[in-house]
Amino acid sequence: MNIGVNTRLLIDGKLEGIGWFTKQILENMVVKHREHKFYFFFDRKYSKKFVFSENVIPIIIPVPARSPLLWHIYFDMLLPLYCKIYKIDVFFSPENYIPKNIKKTVICTVHDINFIHNPQYIGNVSHRKYFLKYFGLNARKSDKVITVSNFSKKDISENMNVPEEKIEVVYNAANDCYKPLPRENKEQTLQQIKQKYTKGRDYFYFVGSISKRKNLQGLFKAFDVFKQRNENDIQLVIIGNAKWWDEEIEKAYSEMKYKEDVILLGRLSSEETALITSASIALVFVSLFEGFGIPIVEAFQTGTSVITSNLTSMPEIAEDAAIVVNPYNTEEIANAMEKVLDKEIRQQLIEKGFERNKIFSWEKSSEKVWNIITKLAH
Repeated sequence: MNIGVNTRLLIDGKLEGIGWFTKQILENMVVKHREHKFYFFFDRKYSKKFVFSENVIPIIIPVPARSPLLWHIYFDMLLPLYCKIYKIDVFFSPENYIPKNIKKTVICTVHDINFIHNPQYIGNVSHRKYFLKYFGLNARKSDKVITVSNFSKKDISENMNVPEEKIEVVYNAANDCYKPLPRENKEQTLQQIKQKYTKGRDYFYFVGSISKRKNLQGLFKAFDVFKQRNENDIQLVIIGNAKWWDEEIEKAYSEMKYKEDVILLGRLSSEETALITSASIALVFVSLFEGFGIPIVEAFQTGTSVITSNLTSMPEIAEDAAIVVNPYNTEEIANAMEKVLDKEIRQQLIEKGFERNKIFSWEKSSEKVWNIITKLAH
């Protein structure tokens, strides 16, 4: 079988959420199924590290698909032609873009539809219009739609007019670099990490894209409330690209009484983020909308307690392994931060997190995607 794959988001050194999903699903899949050929379609020069096995044939379509006009050229005109040239039997896209009008089996992936509920969070107007016009069409044209949570499955069905039986849930999972600190010299390693990032002080942390959707404005206000109630030197570490740091986030930050206790680290590697995770008091991930919420399972896998939102997919992913709060209620977030200072409560959450994390596995998810491909092919 010849399987075509949209791999345009496999960019060395710049693997965002969907790019990471693409890498993990494919890396497991192609090695296990060497009897089939996988044609990886890139839109620019690729790294050889993404050619995971000898049954991967990398193809460059020399149009960097990064804007609506180029998306039309790449997916509507060129990709269908390449699928015909290479006799593709099944096409799998780990995102919502698909080749148009090909008479072959097509599987797309819709990670979330926040762009429908909150289009204002997408800064680029032309991108916003494209998403709203075409993503529902792409989902309905596909033979199968993959998404990453049961919340998103229901959301896609209701808001994109896609039958629920056409949608399959394939969970995300954490990177292998997220793991507890080794028991040997654990306390020394813990102190070294804290010394490097917070001058030896304890800290909460947030990781994710810096945008209104991630509710940093609410987190900043809640941290101020927490600090006012507690005389301590606890810090708040923020990890993420400040690309969408806007006036509202800036206002919330500038008005903080305790902003000197907020450490803005910018974007870090997964390995560095994993170390910060392992030495923290807790992840505070009080986002307003998530299709999945990968930082939650990264914290579970590391042995770190979690505070998260009661909205969208987050209660589904966390279940009882996290303190779940109303992200619009700063008092509630601050109360959760106080609560997790209790070592016994924190240990209970950590143990529940380890147990909950057993259902999230890239190997299981990759095999589920493969089963979807083979079932449709036959």
